[in-house]
Parts: sequence; structure tokens; C-alpha cells
Amino acid sequence: MDIVEIHELERHEVKDFFKTHWGSDEMVISSGIFTCSELDGFLTRDRSGDINGLITYVIRQETCEMISLDSVMEGKGIGSALLHAVENRARNQGCSIIKLVTTNDNMRALSFYQKREYRLSRIIKDAVTEARKQKPEIPLIGYHGIPLFDEIELVKELGGNETK
Repeated sequence: MDIVEIHELERHEVKDFFKTHWGSDEMVISSGIFTCSELDGFLTRDRSGDINGLITYVIRQETCEMISLDSVMEGKGIGSALLHAVENRARNQGCSIIKLVTTNDNMRALSFYQKREYRLSRIIKDAVTEARKQKPEIPLIGYHGIPLFDEIELVKELGGNETK
């Protein structure tokens, strides 16, 4: 699996990917409003050249925040490989922690990240309710029929700057 950095030439493809999978490339979360197609990140492609995995992130001082992670085909190692690429980039940029948020309904994400040594850090009560004011298309009900209200932050300490 080839993982490549998002470059300027791929920005329109990234924007199209987000529009197809999320309805928009704007991400509204408790830490800010992000245009995902403008963020740093990595992607993978399938045999036909279409994007089948994408991760975006921002680095602020010693913290790397993952903004999005999408894998079109779950269970194939795409998400894990992209996550590993960001963790290595964060270490190489001197980050000591990496963090992300997911919504209170996203049991798959909670399981995925915890299996990779991410720890529950805090609950940001009513973060999704607040985000909905900025982006009204955020649904009221999420996975498994669970009402969407809160964000859950997960954090991983990166340790040294070694590359695994």
C-alpha cells in the first residue's frame, strides 16, 4: 500500500472525496472550523487510482491534532497505515502528543483508537450541539440510533522522536 502526502495537485480530489463522504470538506469540531482539503495529510489510492483512504491533521506547537480519518474499505489496514504515517510525522516534528475527537455515537472509532493505545481524555459536553449551529447539516441522530450531542477526546503520548 502506497501512502502519499497530499500535494497541491490533489487538493481538488480531496475536496471531492470529502463532499462525497461527508457532504462538505468543512469540519466543525470543538477545536475549530477546518477546511479539510486545505490541511496537511496523507492518502492512499485503490488500483483504479481513486482515493480509498485519507487522513488530515494540524500541528500546533508540541501537539498534533488529527482532524479526519477515512477508509473506504474497513479492515484492510488502510486506516492503521495512515494513522501510523501521521504519528511518525508528528514525532519527527517534535510533537509529544497526538489527539483527536470523535462523536459520542462512534463506537467503531472508539474501539479503533483504543486498540492503538489512544486513551480517553475528556468529554466535551454539547460540542456537537454547538457545531450544529455552524453546520446545520450535522444529523441529530448518529450511529446505532444514538442522539449526537458530545465529542470524546482521545490522546496518545508519542514519547521520543524515534520512527517505528
